Amino acid sequence: MSREQLAVQQARKVFLTGRSKPLQYRIQQLKNLSRFITEREKDITDALRKDLYKSENSTQLYEILGLVGEINLAVSKLAEWAAPRPVSKNLLTISDEVFIHPEPLGVVLIIGAWNYPIAVTLQPLVGAIAAGNAAITKPSEVSSHTAEVMELLRHYLDPEMYPVVTGGVPETQELLKQRFDHIFYTGNSTVGKLVMEAAARHLTPVTLELGGKSPCYIDKNCDIRIACRRITWGKYVNCGQTCIAPDYILCEPSIQDKVIDEIQKCIKEFYTNDPKSFADYGRIINQRHFKRLIALIEDSTVAIGGDSDEAECYIAPTVLKDVTSQSKVMQEEIFGPILPIVTINGIKEAIQFINEREKPLALYVFSSSNKVIKQMISDTSSGALLANDCLVHYTISDLPFGGVGNSGTGRYHGKYSFDQLSHLRSCLIKKLNMEMVNQMRYPPHTAEKLRWARVFLLKQINLSKWRQMAQVAMVAALAAFVVQRFLR
Repeated sequence: MSREQLAVQQARKVFLTGRSKPLQYRIQQLKNLSRFITEREKDITDALRKDLYKSENSTQLYEILGLVGEINLAVSKLAEWAAPRPVSKNLLTISDEVFIHPEPLGVVLIIGAWNYPIAVTLQPLVGAIAAGNAAITKPSEVSSHTAEVMELLRHYLDPEMYPVVTGGVPETQELLKQRFDHIFYTGNSTVGKLVMEAAARHLTPVTLELGGKSPCYIDKNCDIRIACRRITWGKYVNCGQTCIAPDYILCEPSIQDKVIDEIQKCIKEFYTNDPKSFADYGRIINQRHFKRLIALIEDSTVAIGGDSDEAECYIAPTVLKDVTSQSKVMQEEIFGPILPIVTINGIKEAIQFINEREKPLALYVFSSSNKVIKQMISDTSSGALLANDCLVHYTISDLPFGGVGNSGTGRYHGKYSFDQLSHLRSCLIKKLNMEMVNQMRYPPHTAEKLRWARVFLLKQINLSKWRQMAQVAMVAALAAFVVQRFLR
């Protein structure tokens, strides 16, 4: 039996004992996860420095703070999230208990990504633990130093319920042969299809957090200086290796040179004249991705940057101008510090350009016109839409984070993580009385019974505590009248 198979079987065996059902157990595990982050902060920081050249402050800002916030939110809200959820009733169920009961799915597989290897791997784990599941965590082997740190989780979390399985493609393939109750994958669409195919063999539901080419439309009438400042930050953070980074700019030819000029100023302000030696400018994860990115530049005109060093996996913040839809850089998600500018003539052409391509994970529009923003919302589709900023929707726990179409399926963050990794079980509890109300559903099915069935089934009501007893009594009297008058 393989290590992967053994881990899954052990997790399922322990889950079936009901160990994770009590909320206090879940809360303790979440607190232990928080303790892992605190006590192993130096290990995490050192690993991310080796993997992605992230500075200590960048690690805090982009990996740790949001994760700690998710844990704290789950701990404080868990009792509320896990409580039965009352729903509206009809007249036929007015005296019954009708509610939604969140229950754990079972054993969840979480396959993490390498670009934010702590945040995007452990945030789904927060949801899995909060929902009462067992979970197998598979960190990405590409960020190998961080994956080693992840193995230390066994000293903090219940090792039988929450094992970490490290390794490469063979280990992932072996895990995908096992039966899970949910698979949560963050990565690219090519691997996402393989995950979905493997899940289909067991009819396992999936959450796929993928990506794609997130467009960024700049309206010629907006404050271009501020727009470019925010775009520059959103594009080059983590050396462009962010699934929701602006992938390309759409703007009119008349403002292209101004956009380039403003981005150049921001690059200098953020990363100095020498980003290569600047502590807060990262590196490409490995040489394979470095070579892929360099190849994307070949047939385009470099307006800013373009410098590179393969030995250090360094690519300078780069802007390409006069890019066409046929350019290499427009054929795949960039996932690096390269920002193409495609010129279009106005909002209608921008919308057409966007809609001719796969639905993106995020869509950015910079405009001072509410009409332009609302038109972009109504005439396009994307996982998220941000007006006049980039990336920050990821920080809001009350917004569901996820894609649509080719950019992914499912959503998480905050309560959405809990719900995504729970079974929302429909429950109805009746009493063995008031049988006379049921006469209308029993044969023979007369026209009179059908008429009263419409009244009882189609009338929606909202009960408040002080009205409930009176309404129950009223319905009981009505039912008695119906039975005596029409249904005998």
